[in-house]
Amino acid sequence: MRLVHLLRGLTVELDLFGAEFAARSGLHPTDLRALIHLLDAARAGEVVTPGRLGEALRLNSAGTTGLVDRLERLGLIRRERDPGDRRRVRLVVEERAMELGQGFFGGLIGDLVVAMGRFDPAELATARRFLEAMTSVVAAARTESRMEPRTG
Repeated sequence: MRLVHLLRGLTVELDLFGAEFAARSGLHPTDLRALIHLLDAARAGEVVTPGRLGEALRLNSAGTTGLVDRLERLGLIRRERDPGDRRRVRLVVEERAMELGQGFFGGLIGDLVVAMGRFDPAELATARRFLEAMTSVVAAARTESRMEPRTG
């Protein structure tokens, strides 16, 4: 159980750090989650439409439209026609959002990389597998919680 508590502690610290970024940047925590989702998708080469973003964040259509409008007004994302399907609109993160994030999170990322340098490649591979497994368990539980209430 100690590892579960450590994971929870890390999650709380990262959430507080993200909340501080959101507050300083005039963003809602959901705005930050949206930007993270869009950045992760871009790194993976995935196209994100407003509908897919809403699904990922568990927002209804009106909430998604408000979120996208807000981020677009702030100059953090833009809507653009998908060149592969002109009927589809995709969301693209603007350079301004990446600069804003780098300015705030850059120091933390640097410190995390330094801390990871204290571990050998085999330890980091184990840590990666562990974090991937934990993420998978939480994602499955979250998906299951959408389907029906848990008991017990």
